[in-house]
Amino acid sequence: MSESVKNTSTANELARERNKAAADRTMMAWIRTSIAMIGFGFGIGKISGALEETKLEIPADPVHSGQIFGEAFITLGILSLLAAVIQYWRTLNHIRMDQFVYSQSRALPMMTAIALLVIGFFAFIAILL
Repeated sequence: MSESVKNTSTANELARERNKAAADRTMMAWIRTSIAMIGFGFGIGKISGALEETKLEIPADPVHSGQIFGEAFITLGILSLLAAVIQYWRTLNHIRMDQFVYSQSRALPMMTAIALLVIGFFAFIAILL
């Protein structure tokens, strides 16, 4: 029997497997969230563009706020997915280490929530103007 097999514990290996499965589920949740934000942004942009082309009696929007907010959601979705991939990669590397050392991860949901608050605030202002 090899030396590495003797030193591993079944409990430790099962814990690593559970942690990897949790990281996989978290990554899949971020993929779904990012796809939703990108799709929402795409929808806002397309609807805004279609309304501008119809030349209906709508107030003039010189800033094209619908397109800006659509692009903001798409950008947030892309950046959230990029941050999630980086966090997932770091988590997997951390799980592979022989010695467990706890390290606080970045608050990805908090950063995304703050970005959504900023987008929402500017959307509120754009609607008032």
